[in-house]
Amino acid sequence: MLNWLIEPLSFEFMRHAVATAILMGILCAVVGSYLIVQRMGLLGDVIAHAVLPGLAIAYYLGIDIFLGSFISGTLSTLVIAWIQSQSRVKIDAAMALVFSGSLALGIMLITLLKSKLDLHSFLFGDILGVTSADLVRTFVITLFVLIFVKLFYKELLFYTFNPLGAQAIGLPVNLINIGLVSAITLTIIASMQAVGVVLVVSLLIGPAITAYLLVKELHQMMGLGAVIGVFSSVAGMYISYYLNVPSGAAIVLVVSAVFILALLFSPTQGIFTRPEMASQRSRIMRQLKYLRRQ
Repeated sequence: MLNWLIEPLSFEFMRHAVATAILMGILCAVVGSYLIVQRMGLLGDVIAHAVLPGLAIAYYLGIDIFLGSFISGTLSTLVIAWIQSQSRVKIDAAMALVFSGSLALGIMLITLLKSKLDLHSFLFGDILGVTSADLVRTFVITLFVLIFVKLFYKELLFYTFNPLGAQAIGLPVNLINIGLVSAITLTIIASMQAVGVVLVVSLLIGPAITAYLLVKELHQMMGLGAVIGVFSSVAGMYISYYLNVPSGAAIVLVVSAVFILALLFSPTQGIFTRPEMASQRSRIMRQLKYLRRQ
């Protein structure tokens, strides 16, 4: 068993990949917890696809593609807020429109600019191709976001559950919202190399929503979500190594499997374990016993 665990780590690319997967598991779970409690899970998907236009333009201009992605992802949330404030369009419809428009614009720009950008690698990721520089960038982003969450945890908590109340007591809700959106965008940028923009939403939402089924407090969601995220990411890497399957897809499938287990067997919210199901099973058993006596 020990050799089974150690053998993949004898390769440098696997050490980089596992270290990146651990950082991603922690970062995505912490940031994703805010999306879950705000019921804004689709926002992560929107930003993940909205980085494509900025990525294409930055690559064409020869500047850092991650800077272009950050600007593009942040702008998408401003567009959503602008549509919502200037019309009767609901936020889910605005997000769906920006989502499809950003994806189409990104693909169009990559084609028109005759970019040699490997679209496939950004859509689906290649964690085995992570370099030392990528690992350092991921570590810096993870550290920055975790410090931000630690310093402004109370403000973020209040704003997340009661934005109107936060505004009423004088909290700078616009700055808090921009900070939260920036954290989400940085998380997606850091995850692009690992699992790609298409699959990053699963890593962003999956561990957090699994923890949501198991605990009640936000800080507990973050902690347990980080544990689930790290386990899923590392397990996906080992499955990828030994079965020779795509790493991003393996990680996402483990995330999905853990969520299904929690959905079925969560002590308080599981389909098979929640109190009303237990009483229903008890009633069915009593009826069966009654029928046998007849």
